[in-house]
Amino acid sequence: MSVPPSPTPGSAPGSAPDPAPSPRTPDATRRSDRSRRAILDAALALVGEVGYNKLTIEAIAARAGVGKQTIYRWWSSKAAVLLDASLALAGEAGEQAQWAGFPDTGDLAADLKHVLRATVDEFNDERYEAPARALTAAGATDPALGARFTEQLLEPQLALYEARLRTAREAGQLAPDADLRLTVELLLGPLTYRWLLRTAPLTHAFADALVDSVLGGVGPGARSGS
Repeated sequence: MSVPPSPTPGSAPGSAPDPAPSPRTPDATRRSDRSRRAILDAALALVGEVGYNKLTIEAIAARAGVGKQTIYRWWSSKAAVLLDASLALAGEAGEQAQWAGFPDTGDLAADLKHVLRATVDEFNDERYEAPARALTAAGATDPALGARFTEQLLEPQLALYEARLRTAREAGQLAPDADLRLTVELLLGPLTYRWLLRTAPLTHAFADALVDSVLGGVGPGARSGS
């Protein structure tokens, strides 16, 4: 003899059982997010394996397990895919490092050295090096991509440097007429040059020397040449 099913909570004995729940419809948004993530991961992996010149939309689609048209629905070119992949990678790096903004310990030199050393580590990390080099090269020949690269990836980072230098200038740690953007470019220009052209090893010692040299020229006792 079979045992009758227990009534569902809230239903009266003998009443008809609640209808079975209808099958859940696929979550299109979640599926799209998974596809986008797979595409971005594929682009980063492939540019490190084959280089930018041999990177193709077809290869990215095959690695990500999506159709080529899926990529073209969201991006116009492989460079655009790589830019979004790099933006995502930069965001993840900040989260992993628990980035809470540019440090302000009151010691400007120490704060700049801390951030420039982290930049050296990132430039020397193969996960970042290949896409960063590819975007730099692509942006040099594609003005629209270069502008987006500067606006979305570079400018937010440069603004953090400027904000920290502004605080230092207000505290009397820099010359009153110190040009903040010029100072940022004096710090980052040689670092980027050495990394991009491989003129010499990119080291923490080099980053520290840059900070000391630049601050020596824009410190409280420095005078503008204008």
